[in-house]
Amino acid sequence: MFGVGARVHRKEDERLLRGRGRFIADIALVGMRELAFVRSPLAHARILGFDIPELLRGQIFTWPDLAKAGVRPIRAASGLPGFKVSEQPPLAADKVRFVGEPIAVAFAGTRAEAEDIASEVIAEFEELPPNVEMLAAAAPGAPRVHEHWSDNIFLETRVGHAFEKDMATAPIKVSRNIRTARQCIVPLEGKGVVAFWERQAEQLVLHTATQMPHIVRSGLSECLELPLEAIRVIAPDVGGGFGWKGLLQPEEVVAAWLSMHLDCPVRWLEDRREHLVAAANAREHHYEITAYANADGRLLGIDAEAWVDAGAYSVYPFSACLEAAQVGSILPGPYDFPHYRCRTFSVCTNKPPIVPYRGVARPNVCFAMEQIIDAVAAAAGREAWEVRLANLVPPEKMPFDNITGKHFDSGDYPESLRRAVRGIDVAAVRRRQRQGEPDGRLVGVGFATYCEQGAHGTAVYHGWGIPMVPGYEQAQARITADGGLELRVGVQSHGQGMETSFAQVAHEVLGIALERIRLVHGDTGLTPYSTGTWGSRSMVMAGGAITTACRLLADRLRRIGAHLLQARLEDVSLSDGKLRSGGAEISIAEIGRTWYLAPQLLPADVDPGGLEVTAGYKPKSDHGTFSYATHAAVVAVDPDLGLVEILDYLVVEDAGTMVNPAIAEGQIFGGVAQGIGTALYECSPYDDAGQPLASTFMDYLVPGFTEVPDIRVEHMETPSPYTEFGMKGLGEGGAIAPSAVLCNAVNDALKARGAVVTDQPITPARILAALHSAKAEPPP
Repeated sequence: MFGVGARVHRKEDERLLRGRGRFIADIALVGMRELAFVRSPLAHARILGFDIPELLRGQIFTWPDLAKAGVRPIRAASGLPGFKVSEQPPLAADKVRFVGEPIAVAFAGTRAEAEDIASEVIAEFEELPPNVEMLAAAAPGAPRVHEHWSDNIFLETRVGHAFEKDMATAPIKVSRNIRTARQCIVPLEGKGVVAFWERQAEQLVLHTATQMPHIVRSGLSECLELPLEAIRVIAPDVGGGFGWKGLLQPEEVVAAWLSMHLDCPVRWLEDRREHLVAAANAREHHYEITAYANADGRLLGIDAEAWVDAGAYSVYPFSACLEAAQVGSILPGPYDFPHYRCRTFSVCTNKPPIVPYRGVARPNVCFAMEQIIDAVAAAAGREAWEVRLANLVPPEKMPFDNITGKHFDSGDYPESLRRAVRGIDVAAVRRRQRQGEPDGRLVGVGFATYCEQGAHGTAVYHGWGIPMVPGYEQAQARITADGGLELRVGVQSHGQGMETSFAQVAHEVLGIALERIRLVHGDTGLTPYSTGTWGSRSMVMAGGAITTACRLLADRLRRIGAHLLQARLEDVSLSDGKLRSGGAEISIAEIGRTWYLAPQLLPADVDPGGLEVTAGYKPKSDHGTFSYATHAAVVAVDPDLGLVEILDYLVVEDAGTMVNPAIAEGQIFGGVAQGIGTALYECSPYDDAGQPLASTFMDYLVPGFTEVPDIRVEHMETPSPYTEFGMKGLGEGGAIAPSAVLCNAVNDALKARGAVVTDQPITPARILAALHSAKAEPPP
């Protein structure tokens, strides 16, 4: 079995694991120049001027050089009411707004020489008061990051209505103030770009590490004022993206312009310090959340306010409000309750722009919502999993429209929780707690249940008024003369195993061997338009388009095959790459040879489109798919050192019909590893002057294999009623719940001492502070 549902080894691993991948750093062109950027050392300042040595003026460029040539600032606008637009010159113009913002660029034959030249640039500044803390920046009278704005709020949103009067007699009312840390994304490969002007094609060619090549092309067209047909964007192998590599970066605009200005290829490779300081910030939220419930823990309502530190600019196509604007609609998660209100603020600060990171607001929302569920359970005197079970949407209500209008397509949310409770063995953990640990550590168990909206459609995004509204996803499929299959899609793989899973979908329809199926993707010159790989959409959307295209091909193959077999069309079947009627058969390869090399044998009414098809696809419902899972974890906390060890970790997930369970599990493992980093280690702090305090891996901690336990995964498969084969998106889910489940497990361990941790990362210092605070407080 090699089609949908088969546990097939990834085709791409043969080259990637042997070091034969081709990444940006592997691209070296004749006459290529290397770029190095001069970056702002200050968080907020006016640029008064530059001192550039006369001998180096031809090798250093600043914004006036680009502006004179007609380069426009990056502008990520939105149609959301009240949204404030920020314009970001690719090199800072009159003002810098965060440490690390590019202010000049140098080129030379090597990166080392370019960095030496860049170091000769001296910028003169007039320092301004920075906005570092989002709550202070949102206050009236705070210094403006953008002077023409009335305040520092990109956007304020409101969902739901006031209901406090209805809750006056609610038996349970619990509140929490919760803070999530600013993080950096840290893919294995940083950003990189190679740009040159292709004279024969009269095109700007940009090789860039992106997951959304067509979107980057559109952004470049706006900034460089080049028509789209004069730009070709190619994504080679990409070493992880996680959302951040879907955006247009200032360095890409600068490199593209320089390649045309210098008339030679140029390359920029992001180093790790640039990545940690200047680019890939994410996930800094603050929540004030109150839950109301019946005495048994059944939720009556949730009232919340949420702030997101969006940094200094909105990045093309849209980043500033992507998190906060979603918080209001996704905070209720998989739960069913009657009253809800949420107010959100996207705050502009003097930090790098916030960018989408795997899960996009969901890990933070899950962290807040699952903590409040545990707090309700504590107030009700019940096990936390029992209160979850009482509030989850039951399967008999599916499909279900929740309180914010999210349309849950299918699933049995309570069953995922029940399986997690059995699998983690809550009773055994409670026995351990009563007995105590020989080493004095405290053991705790935690749960977190979430749902993940993926494959968002036009209905979800058109109201945002941004330049990436997904429509029909297209795929091209072509049979070759020797019976192979070429697939072309506009999405781009950055670790998802698309070369394998897309081939499996095509094999399911046509029966062509996987090794004879070739995927072309990530090249705007060779593939149909797509908004790209984001939001757990590629398998549903591009996989659905491939399925549609292959079915159209199958119909054409059957018609030609019926003619060649001298059989009735209704008597011809297609399987295993062959067409059969009675005892006769003919291979797809023979039909390919007939179409290309012996057309005189074709039927008179043959489809002139031949053995090449372009097909578009949308699911039956345009509101996306909803995967879901329950994560459960057991931890041991050292009360003297504050150290946390993960003793057991279980994921019970349902992503509809799995195309390849091995790839699905790989996505879950990787997501959980990232989520453990979010929960326990990763933080990008800033001091009061807006200086980043984690600019190397000595300061920014990421989990390694010693910090990630063996992760157990149990699958459920509830097909979506709206998609091909019942597929749902899965790619982000593994990263959503770990922070919440580990926080709840730690708090379960600490509850005997009256301590509670509410902020992330859950560091030893925070645990010890919570224990100290609990010890200092007098008993009630």
